[in-house]
Amino acid sequence: MSDLAQAAVFAALIAALGLPGTINIGTTGVPITFQSLGVMLAGAVLGPKKGTVAVGLFMVLAIVGLPILSGGRSGLTALASPTAGYFVGFLPGVLVIGLLTALMMPRYRVIPGIVINLLGGVVVVYAFGVVGLLIRTDVALWAAITSNGTFLIGDFIKAAIAALVAAQVHRAWPGLIAPLRRRTDASAAA
Repeated sequence: MSDLAQAAVFAALIAALGLPGTINIGTTGVPITFQSLGVMLAGAVLGPKKGTVAVGLFMVLAIVGLPILSGGRSGLTALASPTAGYFVGFLPGVLVIGLLTALMMPRYRVIPGIVINLLGGVVVVYAFGVVGLLIRTDVALWAAITSNGTFLIGDFIKAAIAALVAAQVHRAWPGLIAPLRRRTDASAAA
C-alpha cells in the first residue's frame, strides 16, 4: 500500500471515529470525542511524515466543509468554537507522536509508546486547546488549564489503546516507520 493510501486510510479512520458523536461535560463547551485516538494512532502507526499527512488531509477535508468532525460538524464550525485550539493542535500533536515514535524504532515498546502518545496527543493538543479556550471564551487561564482535568482518564485510556494497537501493527508489519537515527558523539564530531 502506498504512503498516500496509508495516510488516506487513517484520515478516514479519524473521520469514522467522529461518528459516535460527542459527550459534553464541563462548562467550557469542549466535548469528549474519539477522534484524538485516531490522531494518536496515526502518529504511532504511520510515523511523522505519513501521520502528519493523514491528519492534515482529515483537517483539510473538515475545513472545506465536510461534516467529519465529531457530532457531524465541519472544520469551519470547529474553528469558530471553543474547541478550535484542540482541532488545530491535532497537527503538531501527531507530528510529535510520529517523531518520538520514529526515534524509538525499530522496536516499538508499549510503555514508552503510551508516554509518547500522552506527550503529543495530550500535552501538545491540550496546550493548543487552552490557547483556543482563551481566545474563544472569557475563561481565565487557570480555569482553561484545569478544565482539561475532566478528560485525562479517557485520554490516558486512548493513549494506552493506541500504543497497544501500534505495538501489534509494528510486530506484524516491521519497517512501517523508518527509524530516525540519533546523533552520536562520534557523528556530531565528524
